[in-house]
Amino acid sequence: MRVWKAATVPYSGRSVKIRKADEETLEVAVPRNFALYPTEVNHMDKVDLKKELKHLFNPSAKEVAIVEVPRMNFLMIDGAGDPNTSQEYRGAIEALYSISYTLKFMVKKGIPAMDCAVMPLEGLWWVDDMTQFSPEKKYMWKWTSMIMQPSFVTAELFHKALEEVKKKKSLPALERMRLESFYEGLSAQIMHLGPYAAEGPTIEKLHNFIRENGYELTGKHHEIYVSDPRKSAPEKMKTIIRQPMARAGK
Repeated sequence: MRVWKAATVPYSGRSVKIRKADEETLEVAVPRNFALYPTEVNHMDKVDLKKELKHLFNPSAKEVAIVEVPRMNFLMIDGAGDPNTSQEYRGAIEALYSISYTLKFMVKKGIPAMDCAVMPLEGLWWVDDMTQFSPEKKYMWKWTSMIMQPSFVTAELFHKALEEVKKKKSLPALERMRLESFYEGLSAQIMHLGPYAAEGPTIEKLHNFIRENGYELTGKHHEIYVSDPRKSAPEKMKTIIRQPMARAGK
């Protein structure tokens, strides 16, 4: 089986060179600004981006860490309302996982065959006036639910997966799903241990760290749901809390 790996990774170009095991080079067209992360893949190797990007997906629960988050590709669905009561939110999650697992099995049957672990659910949360962002006012929240995808999941493959799922399931949220690259850059993050309802002190610690070190909050509140709430006791659940930031006054 041939081994393929990214040889160059231009974020602003229109093509990327892929070098095969026999050193022959193949140039592949890619969309402008589409994220690519070099990954070496052998026959049926399991690609686990959580392990390859461990510094982003396994932060300390005791100390806030500063990280540089690169451009990455996501399946995304936007919505609004309290996630605890919103059918729209539940529908978005079902649609995201349906497409993610369909893509997983599609690339597993491809050439070269690749077995890629499905990434955890993530969420961006905000309100129009972020000074009013509060866990007590979830009815005001707007959100983007998303699941990260490996760089070899193309727009063409995404649309094929959409059509395949639509034949089997009636999921209204599929019509609002998109495959998009997303960049956060300089951010601070920490692992929250425990139920979602108890995130307040962790979020406060994160925000205080940012301000005390001469930064200001930018972008949207970001959560990565490492644990599956269906399988984990509330007190053992792990959630990464991430906040983009910039030097104050810049």
